[in-house]
Amino acid sequence: MNKASNLHRSEIAAELQKDPFDLLVVGGGITGAGIALDAASRGLKVALVEREDFASGTSSKSTKLIHGGLRYLKNLEFLLVREVGRERAVVHGLAPHLVVPEKMLLPILRKGTFGKFSTSIGLWLYDLLAGVKEEDKRRMLSREATVAEEPLVKRPDLLGGGLYAEYRTDDARLTIEVVKTAIRHGALCLNYCPVEDFHYEEGKVAGALCRDALTGNIIPIAARQIVNAAGPWVDELRSKDKSLKGKHLFLSKGVHIVVPHERLPLKHSVYFDVPDGRMMFAIPRHRSTYIGTTDTAYEGRPEDVAADADDVQYILDGTNAMFPSVNLTTADVESTWAGLRPLIYEEGKSPGEMSRKDEIFESESGLVSIAGGKLTGYRLMAQKVVDLVLRRRKNRKGDTFGPSRTHHIPLSDQPFANTAEVRQFENDLHELVQKAGLPPWKCFSLTEMYGRYAQDIVEAAIQLGGGEEALIRAELHHSLEHELVATALDFYERRSGRLFFEIDSVAPSMDFVIPELKNAFGWPDELASDAAGIVKCEIDKAKVF
Repeated sequence: MNKASNLHRSEIAAELQKDPFDLLVVGGGITGAGIALDAASRGLKVALVEREDFASGTSSKSTKLIHGGLRYLKNLEFLLVREVGRERAVVHGLAPHLVVPEKMLLPILRKGTFGKFSTSIGLWLYDLLAGVKEEDKRRMLSREATVAEEPLVKRPDLLGGGLYAEYRTDDARLTIEVVKTAIRHGALCLNYCPVEDFHYEEGKVAGALCRDALTGNIIPIAARQIVNAAGPWVDELRSKDKSLKGKHLFLSKGVHIVVPHERLPLKHSVYFDVPDGRMMFAIPRHRSTYIGTTDTAYEGRPEDVAADADDVQYILDGTNAMFPSVNLTTADVESTWAGLRPLIYEEGKSPGEMSRKDEIFESESGLVSIAGGKLTGYRLMAQKVVDLVLRRRKNRKGDTFGPSRTHHIPLSDQPFANTAEVRQFENDLHELVQKAGLPPWKCFSLTEMYGRYAQDIVEAAIQLGGGEEALIRAELHHSLEHELVATALDFYERRSGRLFFEIDSVAPSMDFVIPELKNAFGWPDELASDAAGIVKCEIDKAKVF
């Protein structure tokens, strides 16, 4: 049985119904995936279920940065900055192809969020707290040097800039790699498997009644302990447990837009002021530049969150204020995404003022719920939760579970040792990419997405005749065999990232992607039509402007 492929879904579902698990994790975002990996790598018998696809919620719709959170210094959250700042280097070391070093430019404006002196002190403190290496420490720039680094920044009110180190990633790919690594360490993970209800014994949670959303089959899972890591749905599960009391979630919507890189041709990522006093990121990524984010209260169903025309215009206005010569309009926007930050509600605070710290809740039944937190800190959150699970575990004969090991478990079965190895691999891949009839930037994007498997994918594309269609087919085959793809949307949004960063390739390729999936899974015509319809709806949602 290949536990990393939905082609073996019935066998995975059958395994989930056998002997009790030490731990059932509910939620397949980065938090749940991290908990599953931490627990499984310590020797616990672990299952993970996700109501939709892995990373389908917040974990595919963030700003896609592994960063220390410079903004948290302003809120005096020094411990949070220290914790996640140091964690950046750890996560980079676990996946140097996927967590990519980036220089971030912070333009300093007259009457801006950060003054020249406060920026210098703030970035110095940021480097100190985050333990930044000497070669990556901040550089303060004059007005002229700032313009030289990024000629598009506005000249009026510009006092200078700060250049500091951050890391860019693909949040969905990072989550998928953590899930796959958990599977390699023995975890059973299944997407499209929502929890319908919990099972109790003597008042304590002892399992969950799940439903296979793809077949309708009921999957009862017995577990000695259950962790609720459902992100924006955490309170929904707490309600099922009848333990939603006291602290609760506040959902904040964050929207990003994607434009062609040629329309905003930045040399660096830029963290900049916008007219209403907030700050946004503009981040170059291969053929695109993406910009965001908003931070507004959201009260609808989490699964319905989407960008609207006002969100898009807000981001465009803020971008044009900082880069006035580009004059971006809605015609330049290729796609959008909207995600939810599951924050812990704090009376009287705006969304931007609420802490991003994680918090753990324990119910009388023994259900452990974790909410809040940041992408960067996923591994530390997981460690904290599993430490708690082990403390709560009744002493069992033969228990020898040690401390967390995830700080040195690579997020690939074919890992890179460092960035230099990644660069060499990309250089070596160039000839194959050229032979496959693909643009040169694919060397970098495919390596970031798939690591060393990029070579296998490009070679498969060559065997299929080369070109974009052959590449998409090769990526699809890889995702079917190794990445638990179950639907067309899984592939387009969270495995290949095409829905956000190459959206114009999606609709034309459905002519062959849907038939391939239909053949692989034995879908009837109606199900194949539904799968295509879902992707078309998501294209419309991404182009809501």
